[in-house]
Amino acid sequence: MVRLPLIADHHKSFFQGMDVVNILHLTPYYTPAYAFGGVVRSVEGMTQALAERGHIVTVLTTDALDQTHRYTGLMQEVINGVRVVRVPNLSPWLRGKLNLSTPNGMDAIARDLLAEADIVHCHEFRTVENLLVTPLAAKMGIPLILSPHGTLSLTTGRSRMKAAWDRLLSSAVALRFDHVIGLTTAEVEAVQTLWSRFGRRRIPATFSVVPNGVNPAAYRDLPGRGTFRAQYGLGDGPVCLFMARLHPRKGAHLLAEAFRQADIPGARLVIAGPDEGGRALIEPFVDERVILTGYLGGESRLAAFAAADVFALPAVGEGLPMVVLEALAAGLPAIVSPECYLPEVALSGAGLEVSPDVAALAGALRMVLLEQERREAMQAAARQLVNERFTWSQIAAQLETAYDSTQEKRQTTT
Repeated sequence: MVRLPLIADHHKSFFQGMDVVNILHLTPYYTPAYAFGGVVRSVEGMTQALAERGHIVTVLTTDALDQTHRYTGLMQEVINGVRVVRVPNLSPWLRGKLNLSTPNGMDAIARDLLAEADIVHCHEFRTVENLLVTPLAAKMGIPLILSPHGTLSLTTGRSRMKAAWDRLLSSAVALRFDHVIGLTTAEVEAVQTLWSRFGRRRIPATFSVVPNGVNPAAYRDLPGRGTFRAQYGLGDGPVCLFMARLHPRKGAHLLAEAFRQADIPGARLVIAGPDEGGRALIEPFVDERVILTGYLGGESRLAAFAAADVFALPAVGEGLPMVVLEALAAGLPAIVSPECYLPEVALSGAGLEVSPDVAALAGALRMVLLEQERREAMQAAARQLVNERFTWSQIAAQLETAYDSTQEKRQTTT
């Protein structure tokens, strides 16, 4: 059995007397595996915010970096106050092609980490990691919390695989969770509907809503607008940015067609993201005004936000997309679909909520890109909305409430 060092005694004594929780987060991928989408940024943000608030935070994950590569750094390291423990995937091909982990030796490592844990917080539902670790935690009497991150719906991809997984594996795993955290009320309702098919547990699970967050400081001092614009030949006109995986449900093809229909002089549309079957739908609308950059990470990602004037995500089947919050933090008005579950964007004046169809999107693009005064008002409202509702420090406080209530319920019912 692989033995891991416990948290140092002096670290424990430093927090003695404080309401500190030892939290084990279980996730298929962790920073810097951003190619797997918003879940990675979400888990990174919440774990680091919890560590900043004095909790002892460990992440158990795999060596997945992207769809074809492994992480080549340390398998045990501390990143911004969070201890990260990685195990190798036996088959990176399965990770990339079928979104399926093959974590080698995770159960043995998990036993050592569980000996320290007060709470286990699992990320995504249908994972091999959950199959391996949740039965161990349940046997040890450790409360289990789940964040599905908008992945429960069968319409978000791999529907046949998800349905088969539910028939064979999901019931036992679902009934182990003490508490489920949805990103939105709609997600909680979807979880409750799905859970009702899995039977009953002796102590019924509870549910709460905790949205995603963002660190506004990371988007305060962005690179200059000129560098990215010069690199991709964007000129001086207004720029609309789409940034997400190029999957058909993300709607980039609808946005590209709407952009052509809007026909705004001097405007450019930047579509950034790795192809997951959606690029072929976009290509009929690509001309000199539509630029496909591929995946953007690090400084290039920030430079894209800095160069843009508006952000658009006409997606369906979302949870609560991290990239929209990042765009708002960067001061970009947002055009979102109802299934981004961010009605606050329109209500606060930080952007528009429109149906994901070409005519509605074309009208929204004309309104925001042609009316500079309206756009500037939206920019200020975007930053204000994030600061008031969606900072990671606020989200971490809400997570603490969920952890506390789950522990208290366990203590009063056992």
